[in-house]
Amino acid sequence: MKKKVCIVTGSRAEYGLLRPLMEQIKADNSFTLQVVVTGMHLSKQFGLTYKEILKDGFKIDAKINIKLASDTSVGVSTSMGLAMIGFAKAYKKLNPDMVVVLGDRFEIFSATAAAHVAKIPVAHLHGGEITEGAFDDAFRHCISKMSYLHFTSTEDHKKRVIQLGESPDRVFNVGAIGLDNIKTIKLLSKEELEKELKFKFNKHNLLVTYHPVTLENDTAKGQFSALLEALDLLKDTNVIFTKANADTNGKVINKMIDEYVKKNPGRSIAFASMGQLRYLSAMSCVDAVVGNSSSGLIEAPSFKIGTVNIGDRQKGRTKAISVVDCSPNKEGIYNAINRVVNDEAFKDVLNTVVNPYGNGGTAVKIKDVLKAFNSSSLSLKKSFYDLRF
Repeated sequence: MKKKVCIVTGSRAEYGLLRPLMEQIKADNSFTLQVVVTGMHLSKQFGLTYKEILKDGFKIDAKINIKLASDTSVGVSTSMGLAMIGFAKAYKKLNPDMVVVLGDRFEIFSATAAAHVAKIPVAHLHGGEITEGAFDDAFRHCISKMSYLHFTSTEDHKKRVIQLGESPDRVFNVGAIGLDNIKTIKLLSKEELEKELKFKFNKHNLLVTYHPVTLENDTAKGQFSALLEALDLLKDTNVIFTKANADTNGKVINKMIDEYVKKNPGRSIAFASMGQLRYLSAMSCVDAVVGNSSSGLIEAPSFKIGTVNIGDRQKGRTKAISVVDCSPNKEGIYNAINRVVNDEAFKDVLNTVVNPYGNGGTAVKIKDVLKAFNSSSLSLKKSFYDLRF
């Protein structure tokens, strides 16, 4: 009998990472792929990106609308509750043998909690990481504790999951799955990308993604204003913005992006969702990635470009030597951008960058573990694995 593997995705970025694994599972006769979409995929505000999943040839088995109309703390908690209800019903209908989740977002926490209560084993990707500036950090560790199999992106992250009490024989360091796309997708040339985006590149170009630092109170507007002020100081530089996720105060940032692009036509452009092909193609063409997105730490080093990592959202996460941390103020951001774009010594450093998250092939490794895993004889009564100090 085929093993029913249920992939959960709630955002454009997450789907882009999971897609290689979904393709591997779909192509393997040992599995039946189930796909459940939720969160930003079903929001007009975020581009209705579930359509990209259908366009790629995947069947969506369930849609769980968690009503992302409000990005306040009350709104986010309400969405989490709706997600719990929706996933409980979807799992009862689909009856999967395993649920696969990635990352740390609040809707993924709800999806995992519902699976845990339903006694469905969960496989978690990207556990053991740290992002001290976001409440996602706590969600991630909670997801790990409710999961049975763990696929980490570095050896240090594997050790951290074990430190959480997970048995080493269930924790696998497979590298970052997002790097599979860099090796398998034929990226657009600069000329093709300009035509696709209807946007001309300049002498220098930046890809900017900035999310709220959710463990800070009302800092989004001030910090993003500082970023925009720093961008105004740059000469001969065009900017591609990708908008913030459905985090608390994300709407504040997105409104500021729209206003900036309106005032700076031709020099800047913004997207709710670029899609994986256009996003990675843009990364291959720009001088640097700027903001506080994990993609600047995980994917950007593989393109040997610099990353300006602003503030504390990604504090604690493993970083390549191509990543320059800076304070969330105009002077700090401007100096960091100037360094990664214009400093000749830093350009020499970029030529030697080794990505600490691996070099691809992750989806196949995960699929092989899932195939060997016998869910029918599973006992979810996990023993806490104690480290000896």
